[in-house]
Amino acid sequence: MPEFVNTKAEFEALLNENATVVVDFTAVWCGPCKTIGPKFDDMEKEFPTIKFAKVDVDQNSEVAMEQGVSAMPTFKCYVNGQKVDEVVGADEAKLREMIEKVK
Repeated sequence: MPEFVNTKAEFEALLNENATVVVDFTAVWCGPCKTIGPKFDDMEKEFPTIKFAKVDVDQNSEVAMEQGVSAMPTFKCYVNGQKVDEVVGADEAKLREMIEKVK
């Protein structure tokens, strides 16, 4: 299961220590997040070379704001520390397409 990133330092370390990272910016009160969350969790097993993580936008608002997240869920893909793609909304097909491009 993807780990939650709780601080800005943890987020920066995550990007620095992993070549490819997909982050789910989520919130406990977000209905669509609850729907796609288990599918995101399953993708971690399907794509073992990619690091999956989650950011609770209420618990880690500093990172969410810094990354320009304004709607949940937002999925962002980073390669070598740089954002290369994002998907806004609980669209499993678009999320999968984004991950397939960087695997």
